[in-house]
Amino acid sequence: MKGNEVAREGMDGVMRAHDEKRASSDAKNRNEFSEAANDFEFLQEKIKERPIDKKKLLRRTIITASMAVLFGMLACLSFLLLEPVLNNWLYPEEEPERVTFPQEQDEMLPEDMLTEGTTAAVEETAKEEQSGSVHSSEQGMVSETSTDSAEQETSGTDVADTGTEDLRAEDSSADGTIAGNQGSVQPGEPASPVEPLKPYQTQYEELYKIYRQIEKSMVTVTAVHSDVDWFNNTYQSEGTTAGVIIANNNRELLILCRKSSLDGAQTILINFCNNTEAEAELKQYDANTDLAVLAVDLKYIGSDTLDSVTVAALGSSISSGMTGTPIIAVGSLFGYKDTVCYGMVTSKGNTLTMADSEYKLITTDIYAGANPSGILVNMSGEVIGIIDNSHNHDDTRNLLSAVGITELKGLISKLSNGDHIPYLGIYAQDISAQAREELGLPQGAYIVDIDMDSPAMLKGIQKGDILTQAGSREIKCAADYMNVLRNAKEGGSINIVVQRASVSAYEEMYFVVQVE
Repeated sequence: MKGNEVAREGMDGVMRAHDEKRASSDAKNRNEFSEAANDFEFLQEKIKERPIDKKKLLRRTIITASMAVLFGMLACLSFLLLEPVLNNWLYPEEEPERVTFPQEQDEMLPEDMLTEGTTAAVEETAKEEQSGSVHSSEQGMVSETSTDSAEQETSGTDVADTGTEDLRAEDSSADGTIAGNQGSVQPGEPASPVEPLKPYQTQYEELYKIYRQIEKSMVTVTAVHSDVDWFNNTYQSEGTTAGVIIANNNRELLILCRKSSLDGAQTILINFCNNTEAEAELKQYDANTDLAVLAVDLKYIGSDTLDSVTVAALGSSISSGMTGTPIIAVGSLFGYKDTVCYGMVTSKGNTLTMADSEYKLITTDIYAGANPSGILVNMSGEVIGIIDNSHNHDDTRNLLSAVGITELKGLISKLSNGDHIPYLGIYAQDISAQAREELGLPQGAYIVDIDMDSPAMLKGIQKGDILTQAGSREIKCAADYMNVLRNAKEGGSINIVVQRASVSAYEEMYFVVQVE
């Protein structure tokens, strides 16, 4: 028993020693781990989430959006600048032809009159020689017949009777010829009835043919406005005027019409002779004559319309024999479109003095409405005047008048090409030779009026001055001044010399006027 206890105690001691050894080993291991942990403690860190900087985020967002907008604007600008260049490179377009209407000279110069007189004298001499040869031949025939006078005297009664019968035969043959021309009446057939109105009808048929040709050049210009009524409701109103096709520059169809009917228009529509419509733009206008040129892009006009319309031919209004000749008025004569009247020119020498320009007024015997528009056409189908009744007197306010086309050709050329119309505001007239001699006036153009606040008035030019020089050109008549101004450029200046009346004589004054 005692031995078992001793053995058990030995076993317990061994177990205790083993436990202590294990404990000491565990303690040693823990000490070594703790020492190793202490050696790498400086490498340990704690990861934390960075807080969001809202201001910085907002700033970056704004910068990014701004850069995107700027990039988009630069892209759009580059496209707008390069698109025409690329489009013209890929699809080249022809440049529009420059429209010109050559100026006409006066009817006849003095040297032309001398030449004509010489030609007439030569022709008269030739006629006299021809008549002399005929007379000599007749004398020869008379001398031949005189040799047989004795024989004719013996049978005078028979010859007289025979001559009478011959005359009757000639009369009957002449009547037969006339009847044949009228209806080819044969002997024994009844004569056809005479038609006294046939020539009258034929005349109007020929006039109608001319109208049908010029009708292809006429258009109706409609100005569309947007207005507001009493109840604040928006509605559209329209105003119409007649226009004429004057040119085709290979890019646009150019139309001449009155400008006052287009004031305030938001859209301008053109109605052609085949009832097709196209939108037009104002190319240029002149405030003096109230004329404007509209442009319709050819790509908006169908081929059928281009084949249907024609460009009107501009004729001449300076012919000396034009007074008393028949004419045709086409346009909006009574407030209705596509109207036509036939009449006669009653006068053409009336002068219209306007600012920096001078025109001729043509009057007719055609009755028209209060505000007609359109053109006058001669028997050759050429335009000789643009209808304008604003210059009529009170007693002839309803008789159709027109501004002569000859003096308007230079203005129409500028309007057709979009050129600026130079303006100084001077109303000039010619000084007759009799007035210069009797009143002692110098050679030049007399200033009868001047526009208020015009460039000429602001520089000191006055009514009553005599214009003697403009630029480098000496002025002898009003047309000289107008030709100088017509070639002036917008914004440029013109040196003007005038003679101004003083107490005892005329004094020369110099001005530098800027062209508007």
